[in-house]
Amino acid sequence: MNTKLRELPIEERIRLVEDLWDSIASDQQALPLTSIQRSELDRRLDCYEVDGDLGRPMTEVVAEIRKRL
Repeated sequence: MNTKLRELPIEERIRLVEDLWDSIASDQQALPLTSIQRSELDRRLDCYEVDGDLGRPMTEVVAEIRKRL
């Protein structure tokens, strides 16, 4: 790892990672889906169209996960 990065406070390094990830997410078109990824997305959409299950609210799922920790 670059020693200059290690000199930064952890909060700053986390912010840099978040900024980097956000920049990647905003350029999603630069990373086209593979045929396997596209097939998996199609499979999941087909399953959703059959059962219509919207899933559960995120807050409920997070609360359940926290109980397990």
